[in-house]
Amino acid sequence: MTTDRIEAAHATLRANDRGGYTVPNPRIYPFQWNWDSAFVAMGFGTFDMSRAFDEIDLLLKGQWDNGLVPHIVFHAPADNYFPGPAVWGTNQPTPSSGITQSPVLASAARHLWEATKGQPEAEARLARIYPGLVRYHDWWHTTRDPKGTGLVTTLHPWETGGDNSPAWDQPLERVPSETVTPVVRRDDKVVDPSMRPLAIDYQRYIHLVDTYRATGWDPAKMLAVSPFRVADIGTNAILHRAELDLLAMSHRFGTPAERARIVERIPAMGAAIGRQWDAADGHFYSRDLISDTPIKVATSGGFLPLWAGCASAAQAGALESTLMGWLRQVRYAVPSTNPADPRYEPRRYWRGPIWSVVNWMIAEGFAGYGYTDIAGRIRADTRALVTKNGFWEYFDPRDGTGLGGPDFSWTAAIDLLLTPA
Repeated sequence: MTTDRIEAAHATLRANDRGGYTVPNPRIYPFQWNWDSAFVAMGFGTFDMSRAFDEIDLLLKGQWDNGLVPHIVFHAPADNYFPGPAVWGTNQPTPSSGITQSPVLASAARHLWEATKGQPEAEARLARIYPGLVRYHDWWHTTRDPKGTGLVTTLHPWETGGDNSPAWDQPLERVPSETVTPVVRRDDKVVDPSMRPLAIDYQRYIHLVDTYRATGWDPAKMLAVSPFRVADIGTNAILHRAELDLLAMSHRFGTPAERARIVERIPAMGAAIGRQWDAADGHFYSRDLISDTPIKVATSGGFLPLWAGCASAAQAGALESTLMGWLRQVRYAVPSTNPADPRYEPRRYWRGPIWSVVNWMIAEGFAGYGYTDIAGRIRADTRALVTKNGFWEYFDPRDGTGLGGPDFSWTAAIDLLLTPA
């Protein structure tokens, strides 16, 4: 990466810094998002380690007493985002949403730890962060997998990160479109609506918010009444990886009891993720927990068991073949939906475009299994997209056009994390 490119990535993160936390993009997302900040912290860690820890500290400021780390923390008011804190009505000391997001946070913390081992100040900051990570992981397992199946449940498409993925089309059909809260979108006023979720999607998203708010954000009641209950393969794989990273940190910062809980959970999760494998299709699928059937829509999340380290060697080889089949249909890796799927839309949010953060995890996963060529291809394509167009939110896999919001924080962070192919 050239000096100019590094400076541009630094400038993007600095410009989106709001005094200890980073907004993804001020025009579209003016607050702190959970998994965005995990990646941003790793990006800051390449040039300002103290600021990297600030990012995690501020996110954990919004942690609930029960351990939940919300998907949005509203540190300061802004009127250009819907739904804002009044819609969520969570009544927390630090205003926040009432749902969570893919738990990359422990993996980000370990990444910073590995980069700073032996540095007293960093060790002290990690020691303060670690208990919040333990509580967050305990929350996932106790509230979202109370029966100990090994798969955690997501109760809202926003929790998966892949909001309008075609994988959620069928589960969302059970969600009514009527809402108590009037839907007043802001996103489609600043971004071309052809790049954003549909109006019916938002109606259903807000119906779910209304439903959960009516329970008083009680986890057991939310799980019982939800018409949307899925085991997202991406979320489960990310949590499995985060458990491994939390376990590594527990030997330095934790207790024997904490380690025992983590050690007990990991094999159950790995086995349950393994059961979501479809040998005929060469892909991992999410699962609809209401119908108890696989959601046979192939998305980029289906490659994340590689990042988790819980795919077998044979599955890794099959996943490489699957991805090569996808890449024969597009110019750049990795589309968020199989390009052969009739529901694939290369410009609409999570229905087809490339997301640099998912590319980074997939590339790291393939590299970990020894597939250096495909890992290098993914990394090179991700760098090429930024070289061609800049730090856009997501990209068209056919020609690399930047989509969504420009000057996007996590895209800049990933550009700093990418290593030469």
